Order: sequence, then C-alpha cells, then structure tokens
Amino acid sequence: MSHVAAVDPCLCPLCGQPNQCAMAQPQSGEAKAPCWCTREQFSATLLQQVPEPLKDKACICRACVQASHARA
Repeated sequence: MSHVAAVDPCLCPLCGQPNQCAMAQPQSGEAKAPCWCTREQFSATLLQQVPEPLKDKACICRACVQASHARA
C-alpha cells in the first residue's frame, strides 16, 4: 500500500517555507486584496522545478521567485 502525503497549499513546493499566498489562506467574511503572486512573473525554468505531484497545488514563495530573477 502506498502512502501519499497531503499537499499543504500554504507551503512553497520548492523550499517548503510559507508561500504567503492569499488564495491559499482560509477565507474570512471579508474580501481580500489580490495575492502578491498575481503580480509576479514566474519563469518557465522556475515552474519546471516544481515536482510533478505538487504542480498546480501550491504557489512558489516570493523568496524562490526573487532568487530565480537574480539568477536570470
């Protein structure tokens, strides 16, 4: 029997740190401002680094996005 770990949408799939994605946070009764990630450019190279089981499950954190821009 295989065990599949639960994906936490609040953690970065690359480094495991909190991704601060407003869309992954529990919703309160108030409308929230758009998340920081909606205004970022995610390079194809960075997106390819996300492990297949985590793709489209959690946002990459700001630190990983900024590090990828610094390497470019």
